[in-house]
Amino acid sequence: MKAQEHPEMKALRITEQHHAQQSAQFRSNPLTQDYDVIYHRLSLEVDPAISYIKGSVTTRFRPQSLGMDVLHFDMYDGLLIDSITWHNALCTYTLSDNTLAINLPEFLTGGILDSVTIWYQGEPSATGFGSFNQSTHNNTPVLWTLSEPYGARDWWPCKQDLTDKADSIDVIITTPGVYRAASNGLLVEEFASGDQKVYHWQHRYPIAAYLVAFAVTDYAVYSDFVPTSNEPVEVLNYVYPENLAASQTATQAIVPIMQLYNDLFGLYPFADEKYGHAQFGWGGGMEHQTMSFMVGFSHLLMAHELAHQWFGDKVTCASWEDIWLNEGFATYLEGLNYEHGIGPTDWMNWKKGKIDHVISAPGGSVWVNDTTSVGRIFNSRLSYSKGAMVLHMLRWEMGDDAFFQGVRNYLNDPLNAYAYGQTEELITHLEATSGLDLTLFFQNWFYGEGFPTYSLNWSAIDGQVILQVDQITSHPSVSFFPMTLPIYLTGTGGQDTLLRIPHAYSGETFVLNVPWPVAEIQLDPQLWIVKGPTQITVSVEDPSWASRFICFPNPIGGGPLNLLSPDHPIQRLTMVDQLGRTQIFDYPEGRTSLQLPALALQSGLTYLIITTSKGTLFRKIMK
Repeated sequence: MKAQEHPEMKALRITEQHHAQQSAQFRSNPLTQDYDVIYHRLSLEVDPAISYIKGSVTTRFRPQSLGMDVLHFDMYDGLLIDSITWHNALCTYTLSDNTLAINLPEFLTGGILDSVTIWYQGEPSATGFGSFNQSTHNNTPVLWTLSEPYGARDWWPCKQDLTDKADSIDVIITTPGVYRAASNGLLVEEFASGDQKVYHWQHRYPIAAYLVAFAVTDYAVYSDFVPTSNEPVEVLNYVYPENLAASQTATQAIVPIMQLYNDLFGLYPFADEKYGHAQFGWGGGMEHQTMSFMVGFSHLLMAHELAHQWFGDKVTCASWEDIWLNEGFATYLEGLNYEHGIGPTDWMNWKKGKIDHVISAPGGSVWVNDTTSVGRIFNSRLSYSKGAMVLHMLRWEMGDDAFFQGVRNYLNDPLNAYAYGQTEELITHLEATSGLDLTLFFQNWFYGEGFPTYSLNWSAIDGQVILQVDQITSHPSVSFFPMTLPIYLTGTGGQDTLLRIPHAYSGETFVLNVPWPVAEIQLDPQLWIVKGPTQITVSVEDPSWASRFICFPNPIGGGPLNLLSPDHPIQRLTMVDQLGRTQIFDYPEGRTSLQLPALALQSGLTYLIITTSKGTLFRKIMK
């Protein structure tokens, strides 16, 4: 049965698509790459009853080494510019193809800090799911922004890319006095101005353009507090008044969620400012830095959006090709809540749901091969579920200590922290803590497509288990997935053990020394690996269908060993000696008889695994 996407995850994924397909052609404007953004001051006037914006944006910037006399911003060309000033001098400009070109009065030397102010107004572009959205709740107007991935330019002039974060921002919102405005950072000032109200938000951390946001309506306000070893972290909640009582109960769950993330990944990255929730009218959530915009306050949604403050905000993916660094991690952290007993979902059911989602189609890579498609960037099966399970499999391969330390090192690397991260940088840190070469793992599971399906055949002989593991893959981009397999054995007397078996090729045979009679073998009962349904069969020496099979002489002397299977042709012969050394002979056309010279067998005991057209036989041969 095809796995069904969880309704809440579907809403979350749809929300995070955020934009129409025509916007997806934009990735990074090469005209904006000749300067570094230092600071933005957004001074804006809005009325949530009207889809309109008016105000100014002051940007401090530093030209790169070659200097410049034209400054470019990304800006929706349907907005109107009132004026642009540089050192109180008016600048001429052009605005076309969603690019603003400002002619500076003089050439600016590279490396020298400078600034411009742009006064503008108009109705922002209403693209896709809404970079600038005006709606109502309970017959009350509400306005919010939501810019991921390509929509910041729709409502403010900015440098919209994944290479350059502003070091800090101020967002000053003027709105009718009956409303409140939510935004990034700390609310440092609010005051009346006639019948208007002014809200001044200040954020002193690097921030990507798509994470700058505000929302305005008649919010009710309250705070939760998360204890830490030092000062508690405030969680500031801006909710619709009609939802106040329910929200005050629901958001208390953010306390153990943040405490878990603090323990696993280090203190909340913006602890000296705040974390917050602002309710908005779309069907999911968006991880705006220090204040996630939320349709509601389910455990899953709060866990997901808070996770983004580490994975997406503190470290932001440096390309939409690597969106899994945001979404795969945030999805996996949902699961870690359930593993630690936080939240309403069972950990095993969560893992099973993610695996079923991944294997519901045979192909698809975690790596985004088409960033012009917003639907592909935010594909829930690949960027979310498969991305999360890639992390889970890495944890299995590496072990908990190496995995979590590697992730913490990635988050705290000065090249990544409060900047941008790439998959290769994550790999470097995971390899450093684990000592493993993860090249092939990522080639298969990140760039490659599909997943493995296993079949196991085993037999218990004289206190040993002979196990043959075959694998097929769902997509031709990967011919074989080398994995450390979790093999769980239970005994006839209730004994059990979990073995880690490195599986290097399909058909590989293992001799397992087990000190008690084995009753059952299971592959991965704790769900560490993405895989299709596993087939496990038990073989015995003399099944009824093999009554005419003959293997002689035994013990073998100096002559050949003869195998006769007149009813069911032999397709493969596997020989395993007492040291586990394996030889495999394939006969695709099938053989009713085989003759092996004595020199082909090692001295002592050899196990024969004979794969026929009917099934598998086991024999012990002495030499």
